[in-house]
Amino acid sequence: MENKSKLIRGTSKCARFFVCDTTEIVKEAKKIHNTDPVAATLFGKLLTVTAMMGKDLKGDNDLITLKINGNGPYGNMLATGNKKGEVKGYLGAVEEEKINGLINENGEFITDEKGQMKFIGDGTLQVIRDMGLKKPFVGLTHIAGEDIADTMAHYFLISEQIKSVVALGVKLSEDGNEVEKAGGYIIQLLPGVEETFIDKLEDKLRQIRSITELLSGGFTPQRIVELLYEDISVAEEEAEMSGAHVKKYFEDYEILEESEIKYKCNCTREKYYKGIITLGKNEILHILKEEGKIEAECHFCGKKYVFTEEDFKDIK
Repeated sequence: MENKSKLIRGTSKCARFFVCDTTEIVKEAKKIHNTDPVAATLFGKLLTVTAMMGKDLKGDNDLITLKINGNGPYGNMLATGNKKGEVKGYLGAVEEEKINGLINENGEFITDEKGQMKFIGDGTLQVIRDMGLKKPFVGLTHIAGEDIADTMAHYFLISEQIKSVVALGVKLSEDGNEVEKAGGYIIQLLPGVEETFIDKLEDKLRQIRSITELLSGGFTPQRIVELLYEDISVAEEEAEMSGAHVKKYFEDYEILEESEIKYKCNCTREKYYKGIITLGKNEILHILKEEGKIEAECHFCGKKYVFTEEDFKDIK
């Protein structure tokens, strides 16, 4: 049975939003890639934002890929998603030398101006939209610190001219071995509207708990949207005759879609076979003579495909 998570998207007068619980996706990714706690957290956040951006694609066959290229030990990650709610990804190998580079001669961790360790480091974020055209659309921005949410908000503002609020989170067990909760939200200002909505929202975010704390407290994505839009100051001033608080919002909102999202790899034996064929008959026979077989492993799901001489007997 495939692991699934939940996502909702919707709109209001001034903004559109995506909110998701990606706990099962991040659990599956950690299991497949056997990530350490740092990698599980960073990679989980990248998968979460990719899942939300995938749901914003127009065509069922369109793909979005987010690729981080940083000079830190965890600076190479890739995630891809689609409109169907399927997401997958992989991480580059963590270099021991770069991890050692995080510690100074006094044995202390080196941090940036925000007090953060440079796990991702300096570099770029690529956002690649493949919509079936001759060339995909590629957006590029500098990594804005160690928080992937900050980098995404920076990307939306600089590359797409959209003011956005982005929150991403992964909560691990105390020993770092289990993913307890993961999720995130993106709220984006619609074109031509006053920016006061985002200002109100940012004030509100300072008053509420993090996304993983909300999920841990039993909040569903629907309830999180409601919380984000609630005008607490107004609600506390007015009450029904029964004494119950009246809920009022910054503005009315509408949920357009509620869907399941999942970690899913679409690799097949046939795809890898076609890739191997491109090596040419002589190279294939040389490898088979040296190794006795050709083995291919999928970066996204870890599945291995083994091919023997019998598989290539008909190639010319």
